Amino acid sequence: MIDIKKQIDYWTKGAEDDLMTADLLIREKRILHGLFFCHLVIEKAIKAHVVKSSGEVAPRSHNLIYLSEKADLEFDVETEIFLGILMKYQLQGRYPDYNPVLPNILKVNEYFEKTKSLLQWLKERL
Repeated sequence: MIDIKKQIDYWTKGAEDDLMTADLLIREKRILHGLFFCHLVIEKAIKAHVVKSSGEVAPRSHNLIYLSEKADLEFDVETEIFLGILMKYQLQGRYPDYNPVLPNILKVNEYFEKTKSLLQWLKERL
């Protein structure tokens, strides 16, 4: 039997730490890496919900839609689109031949703000 609280705290703390890393990377114009960390933030926050709803260790998946379904989370259409956008940037860290087009800095900052807001929304529901 797993310690549910410990698992939720692990994923939540990781998400918060990764948010700081995303911020630093984006401020240093390391856009692809910053967006990769934005994905990690949301992935970890959703995994906390998977643990809460299932009582089990979160699966070793990076697919935000799959994890959301596993956690019984429902998002509005705009948030679902955003999850899809973030998933484009998590691939770069895992598949070196995948090179997505990088958005301009205004769009990157918008994505970072959405990441912060979504993290807060997810934490409030734990």
